[in-house]
Amino acid sequence: MNNIENIYKFADSLACETKLNEPMKKHTSFKIGGNAAVYIKVDSLSKLCKFVRQCKLTDTKYFLLGNGSNILVDDNGMDCAVIKLDGDFKEIRMIDSETVYCGAGATLAALCKFALNNSLSGLEFAWGIPGSVGGAAFMNAGAYGGEMKDVVVSVNHITDDGAIGRIDKENLEFGYRTSAYRKNNCIITGITLKLKSDNPDDIRHRMDDFMSRRIDKQPLEFPSAGSVFKRPEGNYAGALIEQCGFKGKGVGGAEVSEKHAGFIINKSNATAKDVKELISQIQTTVKKETGYDLECELIML
Repeated sequence: MNNIENIYKFADSLACETKLNEPMKKHTSFKIGGNAAVYIKVDSLSKLCKFVRQCKLTDTKYFLLGNGSNILVDDNGMDCAVIKLDGDFKEIRMIDSETVYCGAGATLAALCKFALNNSLSGLEFAWGIPGSVGGAAFMNAGAYGGEMKDVVVSVNHITDDGAIGRIDKENLEFGYRTSAYRKNNCIITGITLKLKSDNPDDIRHRMDDFMSRRIDKQPLEFPSAGSVFKRPEGNYAGALIEQCGFKGKGVGGAEVSEKHAGFIINKSNATAKDVKELISQIQTTVKKETGYDLECELIML
């Protein structure tokens, strides 16, 4: 019996929802990707700790899936265990009048609604970002002048040995689309945020304003993974790509959005190979014509 079959049986023994050969295109905003060898929903911290320890013991690789909004899965799929946080990991609760705890499996949308319903400001920038809370902390998600680092005070995690831990803000190493979790191999399980009390009508107005801007400027009507490239110092990826004439150009079913050149969309049954080839063409041309190196923000699996 191979590792995948063993880990499938182990997850099943924990009463986790478990599937073999699960199509990853069902779990990514790009709607692209082959099958995961095994897909497992974990609904409690104790189960997650046990599962990670078992993976360590059996030398089984795993990947923690957030909301699938910033990844490109290979057409051949993922020969590993894909973990999806559910159940307890979607909990959102008040700690005090301006402090909130949120599980890593909750969506940013759910967290923003919770803040609004409790008259708390600070997360308006995140309204409309289609990621999970854990993923947002992992990459220090941001928009419209706000970032997760502005509101996160600590992050809870488990190590790759299945031990429970926490990192406070001063050691989170937040930067542009990065954090300490980019390199420490820990699984984020939840975050604590410090927000500010405000008038709910004012909060709603700011949320509506940001959402309106997204709808106007981003190709939300097509599957995509958001901004493909990080912002280069002194310029904007979308502007450079448009300058090089890529708007509306494509490879196979993948196309540079005519609405915003920083987005690659799945226009018509695109494959990961299509997207990778288009990314390569963009990087080569932008470097040749402008001198800028475009670094992918997209995580390729």
